Amino acid sequence: MVFAVVLISELLAVVFALVRVSDGPFWPDLGRISLFVQWLGLTGAALLCIARPRLARLPVPSAAAAVFVLMMVNTAVFSVLAVELAGGRAALGIVPGLPTSTGTFLLRNEAICVIVTALLLRYFFVAHEWRRHVRAETRSRIEALQARMRPHFLFNTMNTIAALTRSAPTTAEQAVEDLADLLRATLRDSDRPVRFDEELELTQVYSRIEALRLGDRLRIDWDVAGVPPAARVPSLTIQPLLENAIYHGIEPLPAGGEVAVKGRVDGGRLVITLSNPVGPEAAARPGHRQALDNLRERLRLAYGERGSVETERSDGVFRVTVSLPLET
Repeated sequence: MVFAVVLISELLAVVFALVRVSDGPFWPDLGRISLFVQWLGLTGAALLCIARPRLARLPVPSAAAAVFVLMMVNTAVFSVLAVELAGGRAALGIVPGLPTSTGTFLLRNEAICVIVTALLLRYFFVAHEWRRHVRAETRSRIEALQARMRPHFLFNTMNTIAALTRSAPTTAEQAVEDLADLLRATLRDSDRPVRFDEELELTQVYSRIEALRLGDRLRIDWDVAGVPPAARVPSLTIQPLLENAIYHGIEPLPAGGEVAVKGRVDGGRLVITLSNPVGPEAAARPGHRQALDNLRERLRLAYGERGSVETERSDGVFRVTVSLPLET
């Protein structure tokens, strides 16, 4: 953001230098204008950053008016300061060309400040509305996917619980509680990040339910000791990937297989990898990309380019790697 402020300020300085009225040399004029505009841009950005907590609590019209007032006061202070510095050094000829009076210089700078601030506020407002629209559309899509939990999983789980009711009532009761926890998690707000240990516990609840049905065919290797329990991750990050691994990798194989869940911290980033064996039958199952595309969209909205989901299939193993910034 600081780089963006510096770049925009310098572009404005170039424009002002190109349309200058005087016939003096271009580069000295650009240097003086750049110094002044950069000071205005950086101090204005710092002022808004300090006032942000208060501005965020105001309605949009009041916040916009407050921004205009802050920027105009900042411009007035540095305009008067520039005039005073120029007046003090003009006799020595060190800073030729700068104004030595306040009136016209101050009014001109205030007018430019109002115009530039209005353009930037309009840009930020349009960008904010676009992001909010995209987020709302994605949230609706996520909620629709959550509401459309695969019926085969729910029916299979209920059939498993019914079969255990008489032979193993304690196990059946635990399975009902696990299913309730899983359904509750899929219906909560998926935009709110959760602790890594909470997401891991939910994923392990799902694995226990599937283990009742698949038995020894399902084996899971948990290697996540290197991840801080307080690390924040988007809700339902690991569980859908494990569901994909079981549905597309383990179920089609007569002998089953092992799903490896690994987590580590690498250079300030949280990296989670799931790998599972795949056979020729896995390619025939539909919906292979749905959970992956859903997770990519959620990470893009939450982290921008800093979040990624990569897939790889080689030597009969399908691997999904999720990378996101480490936040606690």
